[in-house]
Amino acid sequence: MTTAPQTSLEKLLARLVNRKPGRSEAELQADVRSLLLEGGLNLGDDDLDEIVVTLESQVGDRRRIDVEIGFTAIETKKDLRSKTILKEAEEQLAGYVRARTEQVGQRYVGILTDGVDWRAYSLTGDALVLVSRFEAKARTAPAELLTWLEGVLATAQGIKPTPDAIKTRMGVESASHQLDRATLTALYEQNKHLPTVKLKRELWARLLRSALGAQFEDSDELFIEHTLLVNNAGLIAHLVLGIDVKDVQPATLVKGQLFTQANIFGVVESDFFGWLIEVPDGDSFVRTLARRLARFAWAEVEHDVLKVLYESVIAQETRKKQGEYYTPDWLAEKVVADAVADPLNQRVMDPSCGSGTFLFHAARRYLEAADAAGQPLKASLAELTDHVAGIDLHPVAVALARVTYLLAVGRDRLISDERGAIRVPVYLGDSVQWQQRTDLLDHGHLVIRTGSGGQFFENELRFSEHLLADAIRFDNIVNELADKATDRPQGRTPSLTTTFNRLGITSKADQDELTQNFKLLCDLVDEGRNHIWSYYVRNLARPMWLSRAENRVDVLIGNPPWLSYRHMPGDMQELFKDMSQSRRLWRGDEVATHQDLSGLFIARAIQQYLREEGTFAFVVPNPVLDRPYWSGFRAGNYPDSEGSVKVAFSGSWDLRRLRPHFFPRGSAVIFGKRMTVGIGKSALGNDPVPLPKETERWTGKISQTATNWAQVKGWVKRESAQLKYVREDLISSPYRPRFINGATIYPKYLFFVEPQNSNLLGLGGGRVSVRSERNNLEKVPWKNLPDMEGVVEKEFIRPVLLGESILPYRVLAPKKAVLPIEGSDTLLDGEHPHLDRYPDLAKWWRRAEDQWVTHRSSERLTLRERLEFHRGMSTQLPGTPLRVVHGASGMHVTAALVEDSSAVIEHKLYWGTVASREEGMYLTAILNTPALTEVVRPLMSYGKDERDIDKAIWQLPIPLFDSSDPTHSRLAELGAAEADRIAQLELDESKSFVKLRQVVRQSLATSPYAEELDQLVRLLLE
Repeated sequence: MTTAPQTSLEKLLARLVNRKPGRSEAELQADVRSLLLEGGLNLGDDDLDEIVVTLESQVGDRRRIDVEIGFTAIETKKDLRSKTILKEAEEQLAGYVRARTEQVGQRYVGILTDGVDWRAYSLTGDALVLVSRFEAKARTAPAELLTWLEGVLATAQGIKPTPDAIKTRMGVESASHQLDRATLTALYEQNKHLPTVKLKRELWARLLRSALGAQFEDSDELFIEHTLLVNNAGLIAHLVLGIDVKDVQPATLVKGQLFTQANIFGVVESDFFGWLIEVPDGDSFVRTLARRLARFAWAEVEHDVLKVLYESVIAQETRKKQGEYYTPDWLAEKVVADAVADPLNQRVMDPSCGSGTFLFHAARRYLEAADAAGQPLKASLAELTDHVAGIDLHPVAVALARVTYLLAVGRDRLISDERGAIRVPVYLGDSVQWQQRTDLLDHGHLVIRTGSGGQFFENELRFSEHLLADAIRFDNIVNELADKATDRPQGRTPSLTTTFNRLGITSKADQDELTQNFKLLCDLVDEGRNHIWSYYVRNLARPMWLSRAENRVDVLIGNPPWLSYRHMPGDMQELFKDMSQSRRLWRGDEVATHQDLSGLFIARAIQQYLREEGTFAFVVPNPVLDRPYWSGFRAGNYPDSEGSVKVAFSGSWDLRRLRPHFFPRGSAVIFGKRMTVGIGKSALGNDPVPLPKETERWTGKISQTATNWAQVKGWVKRESAQLKYVREDLISSPYRPRFINGATIYPKYLFFVEPQNSNLLGLGGGRVSVRSERNNLEKVPWKNLPDMEGVVEKEFIRPVLLGESILPYRVLAPKKAVLPIEGSDTLLDGEHPHLDRYPDLAKWWRRAEDQWVTHRSSERLTLRERLEFHRGMSTQLPGTPLRVVHGASGMHVTAALVEDSSAVIEHKLYWGTVASREEGMYLTAILNTPALTEVVRPLMSYGKDERDIDKAIWQLPIPLFDSSDPTHSRLAELGAAEADRIAQLELDESKSFVKLRQVVRQSLATSPYAEELDQLVRLLLE
């Protein structure tokens, strides 16, 4: 039953979605026009002179557009469900869009609608392509449709750039992004053969590959996404200053020439992504971007909103592979406030600055202190850039961070007549320097390989290391050489005498070296491979300059990349292991796969960029505080042949109990200082100070509307606590090796099914019609693929228990899955000789294998190997009659006894066979008692929304069941009594498993046996 429409917009939308037979196209056109004018799209009557909205607008070739707004044509049809009508309407709209595109010289968009189905189209070459689609229903809120429409039309003005607005209007799901992405993809495909485009793409890939190894996926799609993001950031930088980007030439915007004229350097410059203005129709695309971004009031930004844009566009899986987890503003603000005690006298750097969150708050802190001290604006801004700097290996992050830095300075300061020249100190570089010994340094020279001269890596740009000492002078030298090489007749190499005199380069060796570099730059220009080298050289030089002892900073802050060893590619694993072993960070036992890049990153950043006695504060994964594989890091001693590092840790914040989680894993903050290592007698007694067990524990539920520390602190309780190291003074349970993780049944839609009604003739004995069971948690690409459906022999439809199937003491109805298990213990696949004995299963399985091979992310595993990952399936075959299962994650331990030997256990559960029902009741009684969860909680790692239980339970000294032990027997009796009681509970199994678990736990909390169970379990574990 739907609610009757109340507002005028709701009534209007109700008419639009009603495809009644008698409705005319004229009525539909009128309703569409009313929606546009009344929907808050900045299209009121007063705006009609500026943004013309007309019905039946003349195109110029005797065809007419139903509704036209600015750069958008809207064609209406009574009902688009007919394929014939849809095809004819698309052909008609294509003509409109082509004609208007030629007339206006900018991208022109077409919308096709029948009031229910809204389709946005863009030209790709000469073809009209569907880019975005919205389906309006009776239950659709008008605001949802209007947001989609505004993304296409780009007519709103003064939009406050809140995180929600950025995500909704510019994120990957927005119509605006989908249109921009489609247009940019077409531009790239048409021009990727050009030398200038090839060069930029090649250097982009080389940089990211050298830093990220095989985890970097070198794809055109990612290059296009990065191009879009960086050019968006550059335009936003102009808008921050109040520049009307709609009236500025695209080349001027992309090259950042207005910033250069304003003596603001290092914000927008020609980089990997400036190819747009070097290709046909690129100017038009930049104008379209400018018009879209001008809708926002960028001067009102009070935090790092660009990280929201990045996270809204770059897929989570891509960010995970690169260890990118961006910090909430309120936490960065608080860390900076505590770590930077004297902002006017401390130089601060973030060695993995991302989009610039920490830089934003460090810059704001410096400027506030400078204002309070009465420091002149010119001096404040000049010194700011020496006091707050950042490095990141990702060119997109660097582009975003530079704009964020500008946002921190603020429009009023930037446009003031009192300010002098500003250089934004955010640099492209790799703080770990994975390949520094072979890639950049060579006998006192900075070496940049150009890939020119007929063989890859043959010719090199070489700069003496001493030239890097003065960063501004070095930038001027490189820029001068690059500009001079560009602005000369082809084939000629002019003299550099004037340049040397003006820049004060008197050394004959330096002059000869720079002349040789200049000749190579001239050759690169003549080959069409210039425009990028100035940017590339200056940025790769900066980390080297900052690592010189005299340039090291007083404070390091930030959030290093979080990347577990198990997620690193093979070549990176080897290098990570070597570098970690030399610094005593490596643990080679069973926890090696859990080791994380963040520890090595911090050790390297301190080694290279922090002066002795300088301090640091880093956001880290929570396991740093107490997991055994972090013991080497916590010790604070990192020896290395290039220069050993010792640190004195001073404390930590334990953030794992804050809700909601702001990272995919629990987090913490650690504090400390770099010690003076000393030599000989001066080194005596100068031992590192390990991370203290005393921590500050933060708990609380933070409002999602809170963005700064003033808003958050009232939601947080902070108290002293004692960390407990995992396995410290702990005897593992003998049950530990008996409990095994269930099978990884993935992708789910290939296996899990729902029965379907057969036709009137039936299917014959032993066969059942099934179709994929879908859910909203599926991931790309699987969620976009059609259902599997067909007929399968009944014996291959197996009951499967998921994590959500288990309540305390009770098993819910299992799911059904098509599993190729022959008999009780044979796992089939497409190559197995027995598969074709079962024609229905064979057809289903081979279709599933085809889907897997086509869409899997790696060729490493077949579908059977995926199903059999870590032997998760075969270890269950044949099934045993009595198994205790417990959840792999959750806020509370949940366990039950499974008595169906045919049931398959999925990987969200752990299972172990027991010898008797009594032993099963003994274990479930222990596992379901709140006392057990309380004791095991410090041993659990943290995921985004729940704790990872895994096998942490079996680190507790839970003894084997002994029927002659009175305590064991009593626990078994109480477990059986509770299981009987819970079995009698009337539960609405249509509710979510979370709600059902709450109901069961409430019942257990009021049980007459609750207190006795609690006491017995505590005694057992002491």
